[in-house]
Amino acid sequence: MTTGATAAIAGWGITDVGKVYGRSATDLAADAVRRAAVDAGLPLSGIDGLLTSSGLRRDLGVRLQDTLGLRDLRLNTEMNAFGATAGAMVMFAAAMVTAGTATAVACVFADAPLRPSGSAGSAYAAGARPIPAGIPSYRLAAGAVTPNVLYAMAARRHMQTYGTTTEQLGAIAVAQREWAGSNPLAQHRTPLTLAEHQASRWIAEPLHLLDCCLVSNGGAAVIVTTADRARDLARPPVHVIGWGQGHPGQVMERGSEFGLRTGAAIAGPAALRMAGLGIDDVDVLQLYDCYTYTVLVTLEDYGVCEKGEGGPFVAEGHTARGGKLPCNTGGGQLSGYYLWGFTPLGEAVLQARGQAGERQVDRCDVVLVSGNGGVLEHHATLVLSPHGPTS
Repeated sequence: MTTGATAAIAGWGITDVGKVYGRSATDLAADAVRRAAVDAGLPLSGIDGLLTSSGLRRDLGVRLQDTLGLRDLRLNTEMNAFGATAGAMVMFAAAMVTAGTATAVACVFADAPLRPSGSAGSAYAAGARPIPAGIPSYRLAAGAVTPNVLYAMAARRHMQTYGTTTEQLGAIAVAQREWAGSNPLAQHRTPLTLAEHQASRWIAEPLHLLDCCLVSNGGAAVIVTTADRARDLARPPVHVIGWGQGHPGQVMERGSEFGLRTGAAIAGPAALRMAGLGIDDVDVLQLYDCYTYTVLVTLEDYGVCEKGEGGPFVAEGHTARGGKLPCNTGGGQLSGYYLWGFTPLGEAVLQARGQAGERQVDRCDVVLVSGNGGVLEHHATLVLSPHGPTS
């Protein structure tokens, strides 16, 4: 092991996102890695580790090495924890570079589910999740087989338990749309009102259309290396000072806390503890937002507010522009773009570097990044900073 070595993100690359047609996930992934290498000021041949992740179509894997023309890699692995994958990748890459297993690891996600002739809603309809068999097939009879329906069940339980309202969920969508207005990559930049959120059609009650994330084609990548090496590259290093994972398991069993507590309650405190920090030290949040509800429950599980207080917290504007705890400053996956956990990760990198343009926050010493996978089944948390862990 390299004694005392710490890890940092040295490069960030993103392709065009949204309705990008005619490109495969492999093509998008290779493009993202090349862009990340250029961003870092690192030759492509300087990458000796590769971690790949694709969306639910699973059409991206270890053969990306050949597409990129990389030789003699010391690490090449496909990873998948759904929306928690980006965080898990960075953790693994950080462990590998600090151990000396590899010197520069590219972590990449790409997906291309959108088709010119199909709707966004149909992009993941086929083969998204296996059809339940045996006793669990009762969910099929009840129609509870899509993420929309299952997250709606989680949100409804939170509402029934704590009195959370659809207007409070709407406050999250409105706040993130305002942030997206300053993000040139965002798919939706037109201002949104709470009334418009409430008027949007139901997807699965209590979730409106505007409670649900976008569907995007695109790719994104980061390059992880040691902090010492990152200091000699082209961009300011973004130090990885804490990480943690949480996997509750069997979250929909009778007597479970489904909808009330997620893996964030495990991963968040673990990541902060590793960084030697508390939740009050966090300046900016970049939270996985497949649904508005996911943001709300993660705020509570991270300890930003007490259980049941997430609704009032967001309704008071604390996560919005000008609020005391900026959240999803690029618009997130609700209004920005949907690249699984690379959406919050990429915005965290830009904010930590001070390169977020008009949406740059004033203080960004500690950034907390979340990834949520499956239906509240997996969680990853990163703590990032422009400063090293001993600063």
